[in-house]
Amino acid sequence: MAAKVYASPKHVLICLVEKSIEFETVQVDLLKGKNRSTEFLKLQPFGELPVVQDGDFTLFESRAIIRYYAEKYKHQGTELLGKNIEERGLIVQWIEVIFHPLLGLPQNEKAIAESEAKLIKVLDVYEERLSRSRYLAGEEFSLADLSHIPFTHLLVTKVGKEQLIRERKHVSAWWDAISSRPSWRKVSQL
Repeated sequence: MAAKVYASPKHVLICLVEKSIEFETVQVDLLKGKNRSTEFLKLQPFGELPVVQDGDFTLFESRAIIRYYAEKYKHQGTELLGKNIEERGLIVQWIEVIFHPLLGLPQNEKAIAESEAKLIKVLDVYEERLSRSRYLAGEEFSLADLSHIPFTHLLVTKVGKEQLIRERKHVSAWWDAISSRPSWRKVSQL
């Protein structure tokens, strides 16, 4: 039975593709308030997306969803959780890092400049980290990298800040590696 994914958050879909899990996407019309319907609120009591149904099991919150599938199908597809407790700790650490400036980039020039300065500091930390390993949590692609693909894609393509990636040798190489994965190419076409 294929997993049902309500909405289509890219990092959840990338995880499902990396783990070779069949899925179907179910669009929820937010403009018509379908996320506030009695039926949908039974799945997600806060009326937010994404939500997945895996048989009789329902789960929401994207980071919980990707961890669930990575663990449930750990022996299938790409290993995303790490091979030992240390690798797993690093993966969880890097999953928790969020590109705050990308989430609702403010419109006034002062706020934009402040957000960009914060983002530059984050990317400098990434550059230092990636100078010591190919991926954020080590030498293997993991949930830590997967969770960054959609936001970094927005930074590069929609926000017009590709130079922030490209002027950092290791961040640039990391972005090239993760953005060329077959799972991202497949999901970005959806």
